[in-house]
Amino acid sequence: MNAANQRAIHESLKCIECSQSYPVDKVRYLCECGGLLSLHRPPYIYANLNPELFDARLLSRADIDVSGVWRFREAVLSMQNDEMITHPEGGTRLYHRPALSEWVDVDELHLKHEGENPTGSFKDRGMTVAVSQAKRIGARFVACASTGNTSSSLAAYASQAGLQALVFLPAGKVALGKMAQAIGYGARCLAVRGNFDQALDMVRKITEDELVYLVNSLNPFRLEGQKTIIWEILQNLRWTAPDWIVVPGGNLGNTSAFGKAILEAYDAGWIRKKPRLATIQAEGANPFYKAFESGFGDLKPMQPETVATAIRIGNPVNYTKARRVIEELDGQVLQVSDAEILEAKKLIDLQGIGCEPASACSLAGIRKLRADGYIKKQDKVVGILTGHMLKDPDIILANSVNQLEEIECSMDAIETLLKEIH
Repeated sequence: MNAANQRAIHESLKCIECSQSYPVDKVRYLCECGGLLSLHRPPYIYANLNPELFDARLLSRADIDVSGVWRFREAVLSMQNDEMITHPEGGTRLYHRPALSEWVDVDELHLKHEGENPTGSFKDRGMTVAVSQAKRIGARFVACASTGNTSSSLAAYASQAGLQALVFLPAGKVALGKMAQAIGYGARCLAVRGNFDQALDMVRKITEDELVYLVNSLNPFRLEGQKTIIWEILQNLRWTAPDWIVVPGGNLGNTSAFGKAILEAYDAGWIRKKPRLATIQAEGANPFYKAFESGFGDLKPMQPETVATAIRIGNPVNYTKARRVIEELDGQVLQVSDAEILEAKKLIDLQGIGCEPASACSLAGIRKLRADGYIKKQDKVVGILTGHMLKDPDIILANSVNQLEEIECSMDAIETLLKEIH
């Protein structure tokens, strides 16, 4: 029996509510009790892994080692190397810009840019695992509801795996760049006359047929891929944990995955302290923030509206997981206005980094956390940029001071322009 099969024996899907376990090779998204499922493996699996193994793979040219997901494969999902559908993804940069540090008043600020993934968002990390699992169990179709990024990622990975992708998009609510990606990669795109949450309800119904595999973040395998964002940050920082990690919050998959990754790394002895986690929501799509402010009572779904389309979600499916993460890591949940999001985005763009609007929640949130005294000036802080700036070019054109200018084709016109700029 090879190492992957040996590890697989110890993997199961475990309910976070009643602890009921299910085999990983069967299609299931929820427990019979209605609770969310999480991929579980015994602690010794992690304890027997050493960060030196992951660091050594940085020297390899094999796709599964170049991948910022499968580089950590023993702690992600047990499968044969040739079963892994990888572009490869991950390997994203950690940026430091003094001007941004000064703006948020934090000495050591880093931005992890997940927009540098193959399809331009962090979704690729989760999708490589979910689509690999779909292929392995024999699904014919893979489906998702999406505000844009999930559909782009699913379409690309489904195409690579030889599966047909079905994506359900809220009509008139998806940035053109994201929709064009999904269509270009070959997905069947369906515009639902409703919001994201209604689209997800439709997908959940059609995926009751096991031939159609659901890959939204309700799928526990998605979160196994997304948690590697944290491990790659730790690897970027030479396995020294930062004080804070700050992430935008929509469906709360990242918040859930990040908490799992932090606790697994700490319990395995890879890091000596647990970073605190902050989730930042847009003011117009803030059900998690409202629940946090009320002491985490019942989540109250809402009709979301925000310029940050990637997190325009009013009923996050991962609420229970995310709530537990914030509680266990002494985390924070904040909201920022659309104006604050756009201000932060402009600053990120002008530093030559760039991001889509939802990503800028991280920087805006860090500034507010610092102003409120949660983050200290000397803290080491990492903000997550979830998507590429070209995901939503209309926002740039609508909010930038600089616009396309038409001039005469002459040296005189250019010389006049240079004088005005000077």
